[in-house]
Amino acid sequence: MTEYRVLGRTGLKVSPLCLGAMMFGWWGESDPGESARIIGRALDAGVNFIDTADVYSQGQSEEFVGQALAKSGKRDQVVLATKCHGVMGEGPNERGNSRRWIFQAVENSLRRLGTDWIDLYQIHRFDPETDVEETLGALTDLVRQGKVRYIGSSTFPAHRMVEAQWAAERRSLERFVCEQPPYSALVRGIEADVLPAAEAYGMGVIVWSPLAGGWLSGRYRKSGELPETRRSDRLPQRYDMTIEGNQRKLEAAEQLAVLAEEAGLTLIELALAFAIRHRAVTSAIIGPRTMQHLESQLTAADVRLSDDVLDRIDEIVPPGVTLNPADAGWQPPELSDAGLRRRP
Repeated sequence: MTEYRVLGRTGLKVSPLCLGAMMFGWWGESDPGESARIIGRALDAGVNFIDTADVYSQGQSEEFVGQALAKSGKRDQVVLATKCHGVMGEGPNERGNSRRWIFQAVENSLRRLGTDWIDLYQIHRFDPETDVEETLGALTDLVRQGKVRYIGSSTFPAHRMVEAQWAAERRSLERFVCEQPPYSALVRGIEADVLPAAEAYGMGVIVWSPLAGGWLSGRYRKSGELPETRRSDRLPQRYDMTIEGNQRKLEAAEQLAVLAEEAGLTLIELALAFAIRHRAVTSAIIGPRTMQHLESQLTAADVRLSDDVLDRIDEIVPPGVTLNPADAGWQPPELSDAGLRRRP
């Protein structure tokens, strides 16, 4: 890996591919030794950025990452990111973006990761029940305590990103230095608002699911039987072929696979190279479960798509279009709850 990019305006340099650890633990690879091998191979290839979250395998992902970094002796060379917000217990305060939970969650993550500090601590989702100033105030205290270096958001809609930037400036608080949204050649909605907002406020962008949940892995072709996975069972709205949006995804995936072949690339290389080519994108998260998955993805870091290929991708899926709204990561609650749209 020959290129490193500055994360927003921080001066912190990260690799264009970020190793996502969601599949380490009982959600995916349950052997800590194999997870450590995958992490070690990524670091040897030049990846210096690892992203996990407390909710991944209910903390086991963080444990596996911490064990692997301790074994490698490379903690100081790694930009280590994790997140809080998701449900981590039965209690009503073991989730969300409150000061109380953030303070507890960060201590839990530090313990599981076996580290004294977290380079990037992200709020996994927006919480409508918590004032953003409460959240930013708690995160600011963690930065000043030295437990966290930088803070970021994940899957925030553009207007919430802007709101958080204004609140930070108004109250002299630490600001979110980056956003982590979903983005791929099939899920391009953020090009219309999130990416312009990030550029306007000098935020880095770390995109998740650049392979569109496996749709751009090469396994989804019109000529073959579609794979059945735990992910498709858990998220049928994103894989059920009776849904029109998923039918559109299959058609687009087929056309993109043909384009990749014409360009002398694998579909994985095409998809990842597309994601990191956008000028607002700092890094794309890859989430391998096996060493084979990792090896198939690492080569994309050095692929640069021509303008002709990018134009063809735009013809297949126009800029700003998400083929299935279920892939957007966030939907305004007013769309599904009639009570939020109607005056009492």
